Parts: sequence; C-alpha cells; structure tokens
Amino acid sequence: MQLTKYAHSCLRVEHDGGVLVIDPGIFNDPAALDGADAVLITHEHPDHLNAEAITRQLDRRPFTVHGPASLAAPLADAAEVLQSIQPGERFTAAGVAIRAYGGQHAVIHPDIPVVANLGFLINDVVYHPGDSLVVPDQPVDTLFAPIHAPWSKFSEVVDFIRAVAPRRAYALHDALLNTNGLGVLDRQYTALSHTEYQRLEPGTRLDA
Repeated sequence: MQLTKYAHSCLRVEHDGGVLVIDPGIFNDPAALDGADAVLITHEHPDHLNAEAITRQLDRRPFTVHGPASLAAPLADAAEVLQSIQPGERFTAAGVAIRAYGGQHAVIHPDIPVVANLGFLINDVVYHPGDSLVVPDQPVDTLFAPIHAPWSKFSEVVDFIRAVAPRRAYALHDALLNTNGLGVLDRQYTALSHTEYQRLEPGTRLDA
C-alpha cells in the first residue's frame, strides 16, 4: 500500500490497483483526485471537503464518496454518490478495508455547532482521525496526527499520539501554520510524541 501526503489533511492511498483519496479539501491541488475509485470524507468543513472539485472529477469518471450523512448538503448534486457511514462500521472502498471511528468533530467553541466527524482506520494499518482525537481500539502502525487547529491544544495532541502509540506519526492538518510555527511544532512533537515523528512535504510518497 502506497500513501501520498497532500496539503493539509489530504491523503491518497494506492493499493492493488485501486485509488482511495481522503479529505481532498480546498487547500489541496484538485489533481489529488485524479483516478480516484473512492473518496473518504471525515466531515463537512471545506478544508476537508472541496465539493466543487469532487463534482468536476465525477464528470470525468464515477466514484463513490463515503462519510457522515451530513455530507449530503454540502455535496449538493454530488450527494447521489454518497454512501453514509456510521461510527464503528466496517466497509471496503477502492478495494481497501476501512473501519470508522468517533462520530463527532472536536469542540471548537461552545457557540459553534459540533458537526459529525469520522476517523478512518485504513487496512488496519493507517489511521486518519479527521478533526478529532479519538483513539482507536486496536494497534496502529502509522498515525496521521492533526498537529494544529482552532480546536486543538498542543498538549492534547501529544497525549493523543502517545495514547495511539503508533510505530510512526506524521503531521496532518498543518496548512494554517507559517514557517515559524511549523519549525516550533516539529521540534516539540519530535521531542515529546514518544514515536518516530515527521512532517511530510505535500506530494511525498511512502509505503505503509
């Protein structure tokens, strides 16, 4: 299984000829969707869901979208390809085994409504939590951890990485940081996460 890390929270998974794309949001090059057989969306916020890009790609080739039922509204006409997923559900997308975790986005502020959010465990190896810090109930080899967000606190993310206890962790949800912030967080997560931590440049490929 090969992974490509795109900007912010987008991952592309290639396995046995299938292409699975996770969270292609507005900060990403729409080319991340090229050749997609299925798309996983953790939640409806635009930094994770670029509905226009998905609609354009559907005009080129068919694929399914998997995620919370609440995606139907922002997907608009593209909602016809949505397969609604519930927390705890196991399913297959682009030939890859997936298990969904969580159910809710982390709280940003009490005045901001909490939306549905699913974390996805991919092939029992790679975990993408979306915008939450839900710890899966089984071992994880490769964790993509949301290192910075309006809803997050550094100490909580460190404790999340330690609780998951992956063999390796890569930075996720980093598009709102400048060079100074990235440098500071890279040093802190490397020192405190108790695992092999790295931030990948967009377009970096690795095996999983």
